[in-house]
Amino acid sequence: MNKSLAHFKAQIGKDASQSPSPLMQWLNPTLISAEAGELEFSYKVREEMTNPMGIIHGGTTAAIIDDAIGAAVFSLGVTHVYTTVSLSVDYFSRAKAGETIISKTKIVKKGQQIINGECEVWNADKTRMIAKGHSNLIKTKLEL
Repeated sequence: MNKSLAHFKAQIGKDASQSPSPLMQWLNPTLISAEAGELEFSYKVREEMTNPMGIIHGGTTAAIIDDAIGAAVFSLGVTHVYTTVSLSVDYFSRAKAGETIISKTKIVKKGQQIINGECEVWNADKTRMIAKGHSNLIKTKLEL
């Protein structure tokens, strides 16, 4: 098991208040499960995550997807920083403030320079998909 995955496994059941990512700290999910390239988080939708209609803002949902995929890349034990070059999100349903939502990530393909990942966002009991996103991330020269 790589060091990054071991770190995630040690965080199962904990919130993200100690994450190195300021965005993940703000989103503050709880890690549910961790395998190499596959992470699952739960989020409490807070008022400041919503739009004027009181439902989760599309930008918040996109941020959840982007951040969760980035964490899944890190769980692979990569040696360099990867950055998003494309993010596509399809929105299917809503979540209100106070509700819990789940993000489930999967790295689809890890190439030499590009990693492709996907993330589904569900309601708490996984009976209603809120959104689904796909992303390509490119390897940078920055080492971890």
